[in-house]
Amino acid sequence: MTTTYAALLRGINVGGNKKVPMAELRAVMQTLEYDDVRTYLQSGQAVFASAHGDEESLAGELRQAIEKRFGFTVDVIVRDHAYLKAIAEECPFPAADLEPKQLHVTYYSEPVDAERFAGIDRAAHLPEDFTLGDRALYLYAPDGLGRSRLAEQLSKPRINKGLIATSRNWNTVLKLVEMTRPV
Repeated sequence: MTTTYAALLRGINVGGNKKVPMAELRAVMQTLEYDDVRTYLQSGQAVFASAHGDEESLAGELRQAIEKRFGFTVDVIVRDHAYLKAIAEECPFPAADLEPKQLHVTYYSEPVDAERFAGIDRAAHLPEDFTLGDRALYLYAPDGLGRSRLAEQLSKPRINKGLIATSRNWNTVLKLVEMTRPV
């Protein structure tokens, strides 16, 4: 049985670093015998179908292929449609009432617990707020991510130690749900 996945690449094509042209990324993915390979934007989203592997093995396979082709390591998280859909549906914030730039999801490589975030004074950052989900963190930043002091705290190395963490805005969250939907 073939499953459609999204691959989330962390930190490519940002500020001129780790350049990965999307056409070349698609070509690399096709050499891995993935089907229906598509990319979204230039910031590290690819969708593909595969009948073999699981999320972790597919992420490792893609990470190795990218390193071989481009000469640098890129962290990769792979998630299937059911997971992506659940993340969108379980959003604790009123997504329909917010501008997409106000809402973000950070995807984690593995589950995270509230203890990681115990040192953050949430009240000091209001009205910004965050909630944990299944291997994800929902961030409400009313002035956008670029101005968010809470986002800065959440991205500290001590918070994300031992994890792959990569964030997407709400438009991208919804687009990946749509792109991975079974036909």
